[in-house]
Amino acid sequence: MSQLSVDQVDKQSGSTLTLGGAGTTVQPHASATVSGFLPSSISTSGDDFQFNSGYGSVATAYGCRAWVNFNGTGTVAIRDSGNVSSITDNSTGDYTVNFTNAMPDDSYSISILCNHPSSMISPLNTARGNPLTSKFHIYTLDSTNNVFDANWVFAQVIR
Repeated sequence: MSQLSVDQVDKQSGSTLTLGGAGTTVQPHASATVSGFLPSSISTSGDDFQFNSGYGSVATAYGCRAWVNFNGTGTVAIRDSGNVSSITDNSTGDYTVNFTNAMPDDSYSISILCNHPSSMISPLNTARGNPLTSKFHIYTLDSTNNVFDANWVFAQVIR
């Protein structure tokens, strides 16, 4: 194993500094200041990731921490997902979404969409109970608050 210790690296026009290779993690010391590696429209502030999304100022980005697209009829099946390990079918129109990696707390926001087999009814969706760091529950409801199994259910978690 090789080790290189330097106090400062100065950026020169047209020069490239490569640290590590494919699959290598480069970790600066906790007290190190790292700058000049991100475009000016992307930055960090403490632990927050920030960028200018075209609105004229740099602001903290709140990312989608988990999302899922699943079939809620018959044998429930995930079509695709990010940070969702599984879906539990509790009963008709009642599902639990389980996270692969827990949320840091239960103060996240959930957005839920689904379809209804009848185009004459607007589906409603609601979170059921308090969200937990490991999972949340949802109902798929029709416009008269009757639960139903939806063919397409979409949920996103923002934190």
